[in-house]
Amino acid sequence: MTYDILRLQDRPDLADRAAAWFHEKWGVPLEAYQESMADCLKAAGPVPQWYLAMENGRIIGGLGVIENDFHDRKDLAPNVCAVYTEADCRGRGVAGALLRFVCADMKDRGLDILYLVTDHTGFYERYGWEFYCMAQGDGEPEPTRLYIHWEA
Repeated sequence: MTYDILRLQDRPDLADRAAAWFHEKWGVPLEAYQESMADCLKAAGPVPQWYLAMENGRIIGGLGVIENDFHDRKDLAPNVCAVYTEADCRGRGVAGALLRFVCADMKDRGLDILYLVTDHTGFYERYGWEFYCMAQGDGEPEPTRLYIHWEA
């Protein structure tokens, strides 16, 4: 089976489903996703943006680009956030395809540097991300890893 990567801006009909899907995966209030996606759909600028991997009408992966992913380094923006692939679809290159797509799309929109916070080590490096520094997550007891990606 094959999947497609799409921008929410190109498929506004998926906004409610996408907000519910991200809410289910991350536990962030549904209203926060709805508000960010509404901003995405009316945005004149490049941020916020939301992206989905779809297979046979099913959301199998997704991520967003927001100004700050709830950490203390407000100067490091924008941030890729909420990267998720359904468990039964992992190992098929979905996350990598989403990351490549978002980096290229942001470059087309004039943003060639992106940041990302994560607990993972080794995963994002496969897709051209580099460890940049530690950042303190809002309400988190320990600092987390912050990565950078730039398109030449």
